[in-house]
Amino acid sequence: MFIQTEQTPNPQTLKFLPGKVVMEEGTAFFQNIDEASISPLATRLFSVEGVSGVFLGSDFITITKAETINWEIMKPLVLGSIMDHFNSGEETYLSKKTEDTKKSLKENSNDSEIVKQIKELLDTRVRPAVAMDGGDIIYDSFKDGIVYLHMQGACSGCPSSTATLKMGIENMLKHYIPEVQEVRPTDA
Repeated sequence: MFIQTEQTPNPQTLKFLPGKVVMEEGTAFFQNIDEASISPLATRLFSVEGVSGVFLGSDFITITKAETINWEIMKPLVLGSIMDHFNSGEETYLSKKTEDTKKSLKENSNDSEIVKQIKELLDTRVRPAVAMDGGDIIYDSFKDGIVYLHMQGACSGCPSSTATLKMGIENMLKHYIPEVQEVRPTDA
């Protein structure tokens, strides 16, 4: 098995491409081993010292490390854990879709026209672009002209995430949807 790696805009995060489907549907983001209990793959990855975040995408895995650990030490251990997982035949994720992804993708019958437009723009223009960098951005809410988004994977804690939100996503949403005044990250 050959696993490619790619740098991300976040120096603490690497994107691993195993050449196999990782998630059939949706994405999953884990920030500790307790959250990862629903994913045998994420649980295995958290057993590597220094792993502080695991993001599972359709065909990639994004690993965030602690600042005190060096990638040269961690990378072979992460690669070994990914190979062990795929060779084991275990499921990657024990549920079909994460709640966060459902929340973003699922059109809620209570959604206003503005919220439907926001979700459509995020799902067609923003999420595919940030997935290329090993992350995801999930719609949280729209209140008083402010769109709240949850950043995951490489986007979470990325030094350029504020610029991405303000210069990229906020400008695009304001252009297409005049009711949008600002975009902010959620704390959760």
